[in-house]
Amino acid sequence: MQTARVYYRDTPVGTLSRDPEGYVFEYLRDYLGNPAMPAISLTLPKQEAAFRSTVLFPFFFGLLAEGENKALECRLLRIDENDHFTRLLRTCTADTIGGITVRAIS
Repeated sequence: MQTARVYYRDTPVGTLSRDPEGYVFEYLRDYLGNPAMPAISLTLPKQEAAFRSTVLFPFFFGLLAEGENKALECRLLRIDENDHFTRLLRTCTADTIGGITVRAIS
């Protein structure tokens, strides 16, 4: 299983994981308990239960490059163009739209 930490403006938000069954996103308790912190997406509202999907959540997929930029990233980083989770981990660690970043947990 691959796991990443999701951040909102450098504040830990939750974890995003990929396993053979798909993807799981779960908010951290500290983030859930802070009413001043927003949900990261309308499609991922703050809740204790984990979100599960057989495909990468559209919110996270939307952070990825498309077209020529996608092809260039994949060629330079030697990533399969269909491996969206690895692309997310390798390209969304800083300077993303909306202040959300994703970093692999080692």
